[in-house]
Amino acid sequence: MKKLFTLLLLLACTAFSSVQAQKVTLQNIAQGTYRAKSISGLRPMLDGEHYTQISADHKRIVKYSFKTGQEVGTIFDVDKARDIKLESFDNYIMSPNEQLILIQTQTKQIYRRSFTAVYYIYNVKNNRMEVLSNNGPQQVPLFSPDGNQIAFVRNNNIYLVKLLFGNSESQVTKDGEYNQILNGIPDWVYEEEFAFNRAFDFSADSKMIAYIRFDESKVKEFKFPWYQGMMPAKHQYELYPGEYSYKYPKAGEDNSNVTVHTYDIKSHVTRTMDLPLDKDGYIPRIKFTSDPEKLAIMTLNRHQNRFDIYFANPRSALCKLAIRDEAEQYIKEQAYSNIEFLPNHIVLMSERDGYNHLYLYTIAGNLIRQVTHGKHEVTDFLGWDQRKDEFYYRGYDQSPLRTAIFKVNRKGEVTKLSTRTGTNDAVFSPNQTYYINTYSSMNTPTLITLNNNKGRELCTLMDNAALKKKLQTVAMPQKEFFTFTTREGVELNGWMMKPANFDANRKYPVILHQYSGPGSQQVLDQWGIGAFRDAGLFEAVMCDKGYIMACVDGRGTGGRGAEFEKCTYLNIGIKESKDQVETAYYLGTLPFVDGSRIGIWGWSFGGYNTLMSMSDGTGAFKAGVAIAAPTNWKFYDTVYTERFMRTPQENGEGYEFGSPIYRAPNLKGELLLIHGTADDNVHYQNCAEYAEALVQAGKQFDMQIYTNRNHSIYGGNTRLHLMTRVANFFKQNL
Repeated sequence: MKKLFTLLLLLACTAFSSVQAQKVTLQNIAQGTYRAKSISGLRPMLDGEHYTQISADHKRIVKYSFKTGQEVGTIFDVDKARDIKLESFDNYIMSPNEQLILIQTQTKQIYRRSFTAVYYIYNVKNNRMEVLSNNGPQQVPLFSPDGNQIAFVRNNNIYLVKLLFGNSESQVTKDGEYNQILNGIPDWVYEEEFAFNRAFDFSADSKMIAYIRFDESKVKEFKFPWYQGMMPAKHQYELYPGEYSYKYPKAGEDNSNVTVHTYDIKSHVTRTMDLPLDKDGYIPRIKFTSDPEKLAIMTLNRHQNRFDIYFANPRSALCKLAIRDEAEQYIKEQAYSNIEFLPNHIVLMSERDGYNHLYLYTIAGNLIRQVTHGKHEVTDFLGWDQRKDEFYYRGYDQSPLRTAIFKVNRKGEVTKLSTRTGTNDAVFSPNQTYYINTYSSMNTPTLITLNNNKGRELCTLMDNAALKKKLQTVAMPQKEFFTFTTREGVELNGWMMKPANFDANRKYPVILHQYSGPGSQQVLDQWGIGAFRDAGLFEAVMCDKGYIMACVDGRGTGGRGAEFEKCTYLNIGIKESKDQVETAYYLGTLPFVDGSRIGIWGWSFGGYNTLMSMSDGTGAFKAGVAIAAPTNWKFYDTVYTERFMRTPQENGEGYEFGSPIYRAPNLKGELLLIHGTADDNVHYQNCAEYAEALVQAGKQFDMQIYTNRNHSIYGGNTRLHLMTRVANFFKQNL
């Protein structure tokens, strides 16, 4: 019996070991086998007691109770909608009174944030659905505050549909033209760098429409070829390649001329606002306040270190400066992307004390007080209970690695509401009674809970239990955070992933992944860690091949205040690359690291910093991979580049020292360049010109080009091929 028991135990252990020994593959990653689930299309409802979300099959909009998290009804169902039948839908927009819903279908992406779609108007009371417009797909539809009108953009012009007049459609602007004039939608560089896709708004009384007009006629065109390709194939280019042309302002070149206009819906009169904007200034946002006579126009000078808010009268066109914020280097995007215009107040973010904090103003633009304080950063304003004078916000929690949900009262007393250590985000009900908390950590996949405004957890909405169970059978790497001090005395944060069977007596090669761009962060206590934001699954594959994987946020990255983030100003790439070299030096001092076999790679800015780090003359890296990398800042767009570097005419030395193309003769180590031919963001020009510089410098290197792929390089088998190419390159060279 003893022998039999021993044999059975041995067999059980062997079976358990075989289960434990399952390994993540690149195919698993590409197929999303271990992808964490989340909640799609969540919207708080007006009553403050319910919220809606899209069902997993994208066939229903489901109503849930904030109090219990339980489903209490269905707002929209494709199978029950009358008059028009759909198989599924992509997204939805609720009318202000929630009686109508715009159902989004047939979505076709244009750039990062812009897309066209076919929208349907759904009536909640009678289940009837009708098309918004029969004249072609629409962009960025918006309900008027009274819910009786819908404005949208088509072919660079604004259109208006009046629901009380038989859905009659009229054209608001008529001069829109591709590559010339855009009305109500931003041009390429505004969309990409100011992060918005709609540039019009209704007045509070629904009588006016205000919009930004972009005249890009003087902006130079950039062109790239289309080939037939595959997945999808463009058969029209089977024999002769086609061409895509669009307006792209490169650093130091002309931007669009921007103006603000208002349209009186009743009289059809269009007016131009008398805005004292610099000739080369920007208008990153417009927004009507609760006062229909006050249109907020937000402006930046070209250096982006002066942010102004003007209040314009939409009828007289008179503009009055209300708030001005200035910085020595530049104003961060939160100033205009996170601003809130409340009925009688404005909540603004500013770094004026060295850290990003909330400030409360009157609607007239007078500062009432600084709401949050301290040597930590606020990342998001989440709501204000005006009756109690309590502000809710998301901010860093004792470390730039972690965020929490906080409440601060009139006396400045701060209460932390979220209870789990890691990364927290929240969506509050309109009355701030409840909030939905999305949490994760380095070792915990997305957990979504329902909470009251005291932080008490009411129920769990999603815990990814199935994923956690599945991952128990996988040999995942050991994950840990670390901190070290460079030889220049700078303390940096990083994460490291070691093989599951790590042996401290071995010497491992190391592969560094980094992004390093201004204000970015890769070293975060969150599930979406790693090169592909997938909980380190790619890193797990590489660890299984015998590598230690690591990442360090150097100077210029976010979460540590303005001084740390903006110390790279006018000299992008210098300190960032030094800190990656310092990371290689530090890792080489660890007893389990082979300092002669350290690699580095990154995407976009991370690819750029890979090239900079390999070209500093130290030879710290044996191999590197640069994906979609800028190689000369003169090739990149005005808004992003000049925010950190000013123009090439003003800062020629900074552009030269901070561009890998000038450092090509100094490249040390084996290099793989990867780029997509249809990258509208970081043009293939960067790769082509850098490759030529390497050739003329006598440097050997590898290249991988992806046909018709944009900055994200995906489609069909593309992403799997790319990951395999990166993995094999490091295997061959480390």
